[in-house]
Amino acid sequence: MKSFFHVEDIGNLDVALKEAFEVKKTPFAWKHLGENKTIMLVFFNSSLRTRLSSQKAAINLGMTPIVLNIGQDSWKLETEMGVVMDGDKSEHLLEAIPVMTNYCDIIGIRSFAGLIDHEYDYNETILRQFVEYGGKPVISLESATVHPCQAFADLITIEEYRKKQRPKVVLTWAPHTKALPQAVPNSFAEWMNAADVDFVITHPEGYELDPRFAGNAHIEYDQMEALRGADFVYAKNWSCPGTTDHSQYGKILSKDMGWTIDAQHMAATNNAYFMHCLPVRRNMIVADEVIDSPRSLVIPEAANRVVSIQVVMKRMLEELQ
Repeated sequence: MKSFFHVEDIGNLDVALKEAFEVKKTPFAWKHLGENKTIMLVFFNSSLRTRLSSQKAAINLGMTPIVLNIGQDSWKLETEMGVVMDGDKSEHLLEAIPVMTNYCDIIGIRSFAGLIDHEYDYNETILRQFVEYGGKPVISLESATVHPCQAFADLITIEEYRKKQRPKVVLTWAPHTKALPQAVPNSFAEWMNAADVDFVITHPEGYELDPRFAGNAHIEYDQMEALRGADFVYAKNWSCPGTTDHSQYGKILSKDMGWTIDAQHMAATNNAYFMHCLPVRRNMIVADEVIDSPRSLVIPEAANRVVSIQVVMKRMLEELQ
C-alpha cells in the first residue's frame, strides 16, 4: 500500500474488517514490524482523535512517531507553485517535503480544504505534492476531500453493532455555525457504497456531494422520510460542495435547526444507533438526549480510530520489510 486515500486502497473489505478485528484483539502482535521505523505525522490543522489515535497505533506497532505541527513546530509553509515568497511563508513544500521524508519511513498528512477554490481542493493539491515529491507511503489523516481513517473506523463500528445482514445506514446533514469541509461525508459515503448496507443520504437541496463520492446512494431530501427504518444514523454538517456551481463552493446555504437530530428524529428509525465523527456541536448537530443515550456510538467510533489506522500502518510496514 503506497498511499491510503480511498476505499479501494484497502482492497477487499471483508478481508480488511477481519484484519481490523484481529488488530483490535491483539494490538501488540505486530510490534516487530515497526522496529527501527519512524512515522512522521504532519498537521496543518488542529486535531484530537486523529493525532492521538495515530500516535497510539504507531506505538502499538513498535514505530517511533514524530509529530510536526506546521506553523508552530516549523516555519510556515508555502504550498502554491511559482509564487514570489514575499509574505509570511518562510519555506516551500518543494524543499520541506523531501526533508521530512528523509527523516521517516511513512508519512501521514492532515490538511483541510480551504473552501475557496474548488479545483485546488478537489485536486488534493497539498496531499498530491507529498506523494509526488516525498517518495514514501502517504496516509491521509484528513485532507481537502477525504478522511479515510475515520470512514474505515465507522465501518468497523457498524460491523460490530449491526443486528442484520444489510442494515439501513443514513448519512444526514445537520446545521452548523460555520462552513465545514466535505471530507468526512465524502469518505463515509464512499465507504458505505462499497459496504453491504442500504445507504441513504439526506440533506437540503444544494448540498449534493460530488457524484464520485455519493455514488449509488439513494438521495432523499425529506429528512424524516430518509430516517424511517434506519439502523444507523450518521449526522454531519458540510458546506456546499459546489458540485454543479463552483461559485457556491464552501458556502452555508442553510442553518435550519429542524435538521438537528433529536429524540423525535430518532423515533422514526428502527431504534437506530447514533454516529458522529466528533467533535460535535451539541444541540446543533445533535440533541443531548441523543448523544448521551445508550444508542450513541460516538465513543466506540473514536476508539476504533486506533484500529483503522493501525491496519493501514501495519500493511505499509509489511511492504517495507
